[in-house]
Amino acid sequence: MAIRIAVTSGFVDDQAKALAFYTSVLGFEVKHDIPLGEYRWLTLVGPDAPEGTELLLEPDAHPAARAYKEALFADGIPVASFGIDDVVAFHAELEAQGVRFTQAPTEMGPVVTAVLDDTCGNLIQLTGPAPA
Repeated sequence: MAIRIAVTSGFVDDQAKALAFYTSVLGFEVKHDIPLGEYRWLTLVGPDAPEGTELLLEPDAHPAARAYKEALFADGIPVASFGIDDVVAFHAELEAQGVRFTQAPTEMGPVVTAVLDDTCGNLIQLTGPAPA
């Protein structure tokens, strides 16, 4: 029997704003959008993996969640890492759309990484293979 990650969370300060950024800018697709009172069960998947791991855009309403998120952001620590085939090209595309990066594409051995601000209180790392 194998175990796998089904859903992972990212705390956001505004679910609607996060949904717009993660879908319109980063290209994720909605998997579930279920109203739950004041908030929603709002999960996204990669466009090439509709049955893959879901990213839950979870409200940071709990004081501990907000403090955790703010501390990571203040220290420049990404809360998640997303894989992309060509980090340099995606960085250029996102930068042209006005996305703010805290780290430009940087080769680190066999990978290239960049770090962006998701506009919802998080830093997100992009990672992909270094050019051959």
